[in-house]
Amino acid sequence: MNLFVNDKPVRFVSTTHYQTARYDVKLDGQNTQVKASQLQGNVVVIEPSVLLLYKLFTLMRVKKLKKLISLTFITPSKADMIKVVKSQFKIVKAAGGLVSKGDQILLMYRLKKWDLPKGKLDKDEKPKAGAIREVEEECNIRVKVEKKICSTWHTYTQNGNKILKKTKWYAMTSLDDSQMKPQAEEDIEQLIWVDRTQAKVLLSNSYESVRYVFEQYYKKQKALQGE
Repeated sequence: MNLFVNDKPVRFVSTTHYQTARYDVKLDGQNTQVKASQLQGNVVVIEPSVLLLYKLFTLMRVKKLKKLISLTFITPSKADMIKVVKSQFKIVKAAGGLVSKGDQILLMYRLKKWDLPKGKLDKDEKPKAGAIREVEEECNIRVKVEKKICSTWHTYTQNGNKILKKTKWYAMTSLDDSQMKPQAEEDIEQLIWVDRTQAKVLLSNSYESVRYVFEQYYKKQKALQGE
């Protein structure tokens, strides 16, 4: 589960794969007296109680926690912990795409950040079909899906409801961008084709989840090329 809470990556690791050297701060999962000031750098929590889990997620939602880089939970049962996390939220499904044209990829500028096209699925809509629809609506281009990249989960609050959005991401190729135009109704201001180096620079002003999709895309590209 590639989870991002308030744009901070949250990971779940089984007890057998725990390595202390990777973390800056180590917290006892049975101690619920945790303060926001303790959440700095890469933080690991050893076998957290449900109460502490709730408390940490609340802190991450209501505090900026600018010094926190990532939060990792060490647990004997990843499935049980993920189930507890999901129970706190209303689940929303979405899909999106990273579109390529030759050696370039498509980025959009929306709400003062560089982003990738995506959106909520319609009722009973399949993720791949929804991803194509969203990309074509937001960018006014025609695309073809090549393969799935990954799934991401991120949280936000809407009308007082705690939302957990699962987005399935697909690698796509552009079939026709001759009429490309940003969808103003979705607050998209600009669409540009950039190479990998340019994208990496621009995505420094983006979201952790989007940067994760970008990294996974090129990791899979590299694997396919046998590098």
